[in-house]
Amino acid sequence: MGMVMVVTILVLLSLLLKLAYQTISCYWLTPLRIKKIMEMQGVGGPKPRFFSGNILDMASLVSKTTSHDMKTISHDIVGRLLPHFLLWSSQYGKRFVYWNGTEPRLCLTETELIKEFLSKCSTVSGRSWQQRQGSKHFIGGGLLMANAQDWYHQRHIVAPAFAGDRLKGYAGHMVECTKEMLQLLQNALDSGRNEVEIGEYMTKLTADIISRTEFGTSYQKGKKIFHLLKVLQTRCAQASRHLCLPGSRYFPSKYNREIKSLKMEVERLLMEIIQSRKDCVEIGRSESYGNDLLGMLLNEMEKKNSLDLQLVMDECKTFFFAGHETTALLLTWTVMLLASNPSWQQKVRDEIKSICSDSGIPSFHQLSKLTLLHMVINESMRLYPPALVLPRMAFEDILLGDLYIPKGLSIWIPVLAIHHSEKLWGKDANQFNPDRFTSKSYTPGRFLPFASGPRNCVGQAFALMEAKIILAMLISRYSFTISENYHHAPVVVLTIKPKYGVQVCLKPLET
Repeated sequence: MGMVMVVTILVLLSLLLKLAYQTISCYWLTPLRIKKIMEMQGVGGPKPRFFSGNILDMASLVSKTTSHDMKTISHDIVGRLLPHFLLWSSQYGKRFVYWNGTEPRLCLTETELIKEFLSKCSTVSGRSWQQRQGSKHFIGGGLLMANAQDWYHQRHIVAPAFAGDRLKGYAGHMVECTKEMLQLLQNALDSGRNEVEIGEYMTKLTADIISRTEFGTSYQKGKKIFHLLKVLQTRCAQASRHLCLPGSRYFPSKYNREIKSLKMEVERLLMEIIQSRKDCVEIGRSESYGNDLLGMLLNEMEKKNSLDLQLVMDECKTFFFAGHETTALLLTWTVMLLASNPSWQQKVRDEIKSICSDSGIPSFHQLSKLTLLHMVINESMRLYPPALVLPRMAFEDILLGDLYIPKGLSIWIPVLAIHHSEKLWGKDANQFNPDRFTSKSYTPGRFLPFASGPRNCVGQAFALMEAKIILAMLISRYSFTISENYHHAPVVVLTIKPKYGVQVCLKPLET
């Protein structure tokens, strides 16, 4: 009996020692090693605080720069949203390392190195532990957060849902939902209002489109799921601020309790939809799981004999996040830019009229001919990109140009700063000028709204098709100007948002 006790104690001690070493290694030894390697290459950076790194410095700087609204509609927003980037790049040069808690991040702005990294290093880099933990309860292990073989496997399951003919099939949902949104705008005008907050309408519209595209006839339940996911997204963003503290995700805090409760409710509703599809197939009422995104996911997984229901739910949540909010913001910012630039609004309207006749509804094949509209959308994504930054962690030692990147170092690509760089875009980098996209020969690595390389956004064709259909139908029916009640105040809550929405004055066009 005594011998068993001794063995048990020794096993527990070895486990505790192993855990202690892993913790010390994760929070102290590995970061220290990376810091020394980078300093030997002449790459310095701001001094980190214990555990929190430079998080408090960044929060303080952003709090100061966003505490006031901008006096005019200026697109010079890098100093407002990435003040730490401007400060540290002026102090330490174009390459510097800063600390997100205990995670070291290398700022990379050189387009050649970015292009090489995103195109050639997708298998040896990906989402860091910290990023994955921050979104664990929100989108879980979906494609956006998957790494290595998991990512490769999931990409092959998801990609067919966004291929040519499938894409064409989604256009009908987009047109029908946009017609409903335009009717709501007309109802607002008929009731005596001529000013609307366009962001609200775009958010509701993209939620309707993704609900119908993802869940087909179950889209009403889909709307309920998406409402819960929006709340969950906000709570996860608040809770992720504390991730630098070891074990913080296990604290019985108000955020953690609420996050778990919301996650359970979202997954319960998702499982109800999935189970009803499975039941229909099993009893022979249906030969497939359906033609919507959910059905295609289930069909693809069954073909590959890998029906993982947790993964299906995580991909559904990922579709919502990647395909709903970012597109709603792209549309909102584009309307703001066109409302502030009436000559471009008229150019685009004339193009839509010449290609889509009087209906203003583009067919799938007409979308590629809307070149001016495409230029405007590109310029909108350049000035207000869907992702403020693009972070990736090195899972192996990487040689990038003249730079040695050790395993465990995160690469931080400040997309907003690159999109606004005068060196890359010219003296008018902070001005709205869609003509810069007339030429297709722009430098690779300087325009990254959907990232690039193998890990680019799988749904980018879907998002661009949706944006073109919605904007074409809106612009051909209404002219709009920016309201005097609009206050320009971009802020960051995972993505770049207008703090008070975008108020525009609508005027129906003569038909």
